[in-house]
Amino acid sequence: MKSIEAETNEKIQIIDITGDVESAQALDNGCIVLHTPHTTAALVINENESNLKTDLKKFYSALARGDWEHNRIDNNAGAHLVSTTLNSSLVIPVRDNKLVLGTWQSILLVELDGPRRRKVNLMEMKS
Repeated sequence: MKSIEAETNEKIQIIDITGDVESAQALDNGCIVLHTPHTTAALVINENESNLKTDLKKFYSALARGDWEHNRIDNNAGAHLVSTTLNSSLVIPVRDNKLVLGTWQSILLVELDGPRRRKVNLMEMKS
């Protein structure tokens, strides 16, 4: 298993990791399983466009607002709750040594409780 890491510097941040995943993978054909082992971060596939990323940050911030019981422990309940609506894992096909993504699709790491150092594990599955 391989892994990539990313440093975040904002409370809520969206980082395009598509290039890192492409560089790390070595499959001709098959699929890659991506997994982030964090409860306050997530992985999504969407467009890497600055206005959309700003909108996503606003949307996640709005979802996180509330008087949550877990905040009595470490004040990050919103991050935990929002992450449950997203993905901790993704499966992406690989054909001819390239990720099979749509024209506007990118692999995005969503930080919900930064700044932190985040890890994404990659497992290659040959077809």
